[in-house]
Amino acid sequence: MNAPKNAPETSYQRDGFMRFDENGGGGPNYWPNSFGGPEPDPAVSEPPFEVSDLAARTPYPHPNDDFQQAGVLYRKVMTDEDRDHLIGNIVDHLGGAQKRIQLRQTAIFYKADLEYGTRVAEGLGLDVKEIKRLAEMSQDDRAKATAEGA
Repeated sequence: MNAPKNAPETSYQRDGFMRFDENGGGGPNYWPNSFGGPEPDPAVSEPPFEVSDLAARTPYPHPNDDFQQAGVLYRKVMTDEDRDHLIGNIVDHLGGAQKRIQLRQTAIFYKADLEYGTRVAEGLGLDVKEIKRLAEMSQDDRAKATAEGA
């Protein structure tokens, strides 16, 4: 009903008007994930078009990485009490996740700030040396190292 039949819609859009399917079920609503959800397909991206040169979707080569701002927030903006609350909330919520997800996410916290990642690792009972090793990897290598059955 009111849906494509030849090409099922594969995105993370949820809760739309007149949605009558399983609405994504219990699957994650984000990409990348390690649960087999839809992935972007470069073959169906918008083609380049001429402006004053060619324009296309490309990675943004900004010198900031995803971790600098989070680290500054943790170190310089938050108070000790704020940091304690943050760590407590993360440990409480991440504690119910699969261990491979805990490892992967804690390595990301470690990349933002060593103390941040260490405190989360200790709160979850994870090996800090393993977290440091994972933090030194690329995102793809970290996902492979923590894949189910790895």
